[in-house]
Parts: sequence; structure tokens; C-alpha cells
Amino acid sequence: MLQQFLHDFGYFALFLGTFFEGETILVLAGFLAFRGYMDINLVVVVAFFGSYAGDQLWYFLGRKHGRKLLARKPRWQMMGDRALEHIRKHPDIWVLSFRFVYGLRTVMPVAIGLSGYPPGRYLLLNGIGAAIWATALAAAAFHFGAVLEGMLGSIKKYELWVLGALLVLGLGLWLRRRFKNAQLAKKIYQDEQLAKAAEAEQLRQVEASPPAEPKTPAE
Repeated sequence: MLQQFLHDFGYFALFLGTFFEGETILVLAGFLAFRGYMDINLVVVVAFFGSYAGDQLWYFLGRKHGRKLLARKPRWQMMGDRALEHIRKHPDIWVLSFRFVYGLRTVMPVAIGLSGYPPGRYLLLNGIGAAIWATALAAAAFHFGAVLEGMLGSIKKYELWVLGALLVLGLGLWLRRRFKNAQLAKKIYQDEQLAKAAEAEQLRQVEASPPAEPKTPAE
């Protein structure tokens, strides 16, 4: 049943998952390839195209609507401003490596587009980065399965537990990010309210202060 489901929908789900962030689903696919449910070469190819297409889209959206996109979420705004500083110092390095920094997968391509990075150069280096990322992560997950089998013997009776653990880990990371986003949004809102209150108090004091008496010319 699992094998038929993965045969019908597994690669499509992998493409969608890697089009958006996708680390967890690629690790799952690499492990399933070790178990023989998926083909490791197809996993790498599909993950490459999903990641490449998604990051190209975010890059072009960043070129056209970068500031509006980053302003939608407080965490994106904060991380986008920091990302722009790094991109201006080492642009090529960040284009190649941002996928390997957890949490930057969406923000960084937007910031790269906003920075004015050349489209042709991004097309090339983004492809190289996507190929390295897909190959490295899928291979790591594949060999993780081999290590587990070496430790536990036949892994078949544990495979559902391993899959469940990977899913729980992915869900936990997602919830952690959501919680941090909510906390950051709350802090920014509180800071804005304090700034508005301080500005209103300052204006009130200015309005309440008596007007200065005109100076009389000295006799």
C-alpha cells in the first residue's frame, strides 16, 4: 500500500515540498529511497527542480515586490534586512549556500532579488546551489538509513517508527518557527505602541507648555 501510494504521488509531493522549504520531505524521500520505495536518482532530480523553480520564483518576486513581501511578516522583515547586508558583502557565496541555513529558504531569494543581483548570474549559481543541496541532503538521508540498518539489523520492522520520528521532527521545527514568528510579531507590535505613546506624550507636553514671552529690545 505504501509503495503504491509513493509510486503514484511520492515524487509529486516531493516536488511540491521542495518548491517551498522542503528539508524534511527531502530527508524522508532519501530514507524511503534507501528502503526501496523510491529511486534515489529520481529523488535528487525532482528535489533539484522543485528547489530550483521555487527559488527562481521568490527571486523574481523579490525583484518586483521585495519590500512588500518582506513587510508581510515581522520575522521576514528583520531577517530580510540582515540578509541584504550579507548579500552586499558576499553575494555569490550566499546564492550558493543559503539553502543550507535553516529558515532562510524563502527570505533569502526575495532579498537577493531586492538587492539587484543579476538575473543571469542568479539563474546559473542558483542551479548549482540547488544541485548541491538536493544531492547532499538526499545522500545524507540515504546513508542515514544504512547506518540505522547497521545498528539495528533489519530496519523493516522499525521503518514506520523512523518515518514517524522524522515527521514529528519536521512538525516540531515548523511549530517552533511559528511560535518564534508570533513572539517576534508581538514584540514589534508592543515596541510600536510604546513609540506611539512616547510620541503622543511628547506632543502633549509641547502643546501644554506656555508660549515663550517675546523679547523686548534693550533700552
